[in-house]
Amino acid sequence: MPIFARDTLHALIRAVCTAGGSAEREADLVADQLVEANLTGHDSHGVGLLPMYVQSLAKGALVPNRHAELVHDQAAVLVVEGQRGYGQVIGHEAMELGTARAHEHGIAVLAIRNSFHLGRIGHWAEQCAARGFASIHFVNGIDHPPIHAPFGSAEARLSTNPFCAALPGRDGPMVVLDMATSKIAVGKARVAANRGVPAPEGSLLDADGRPTRNAAVMFQEPKGALVAMGEHKGSGLAIICELMAGALTGGWTTRPEHPMAGGIVNNMLSVVIDPDALGGRERLWHEGGALISYLKSARPLAGVAEVLVPGEPEQRRRRQRLAEGIEVDERSWADILAAARTAGVPAAEVEALIA
Repeated sequence: MPIFARDTLHALIRAVCTAGGSAEREADLVADQLVEANLTGHDSHGVGLLPMYVQSLAKGALVPNRHAELVHDQAAVLVVEGQRGYGQVIGHEAMELGTARAHEHGIAVLAIRNSFHLGRIGHWAEQCAARGFASIHFVNGIDHPPIHAPFGSAEARLSTNPFCAALPGRDGPMVVLDMATSKIAVGKARVAANRGVPAPEGSLLDADGRPTRNAAVMFQEPKGALVAMGEHKGSGLAIICELMAGALTGGWTTRPEHPMAGGIVNNMLSVVIDPDALGGRERLWHEGGALISYLKSARPLAGVAEVLVPGEPEQRRRRQRLAEGIEVDERSWADILAAARTAGVPAAEVEALIA
């Protein structure tokens, strides 16, 4: 597979976004988040999304140069309207508002409605943690047919509905738990299909409701469905995310009565917490650090090298990919180059950027 340096992919994404009408700051934020997803090992949320973004721009499902519009402001409660803008901008600006308000009140409850794809939700938890705040995030996905089957169902009714939580450490996040409530995210199915490898066992159903490892079932008609992680427990959490993010915020859920433009629109409910308003950050760092050391001291199972905590695999993969480069499978790379052409980036510019 082709291997690229971080800066090469970043420059290409910036060029595509700029050609699509984005201001310089917007293009930077989009490139920052997509490349960071690749660096952390989540290729499902990285540069491979660029073709979908370009397609959504062309049909008006994604609107460039929109900003987080504050539509409700009541002390520690904020509601932001995303207006189908890039989630990388809406999410960044909303977390800035949320952390500032949590600093003032000790806590902030922040609702984001109608943002285009918010990307890797761990990015927003990391933004909060970098500023010294703990955070919890519930997300749903609309604007497209459902792709995730609730437990016991043979057909889709939900999106991947991520759940995320993180706590700040002395130097960056202490832990970051960021997960789809389906066994795999649909982007991971896309990566598997593009690479021609089977999806994980028990992660997919075909259009007839039968278990399959063929990831292509998610990208053909009639579509298959993602399976809930953790059986009824993961399915229950997915439903909670749907209601918290889609209904409680005043947004929409995946009910078929709502219009769909064929993009990915996210609603997100975030709770941002100042540790000093509770037990204090020094206490958090001492007790949390001691607990993590205790957890990691556990004897590993046979065949397991060591016990890890949430966020550690991403940190390690990031260091590795910064040093060795980011792999992009050939099918995804061809789609990215085609998206660049569609967006109007001159072929000579693309060649220069990736040379």
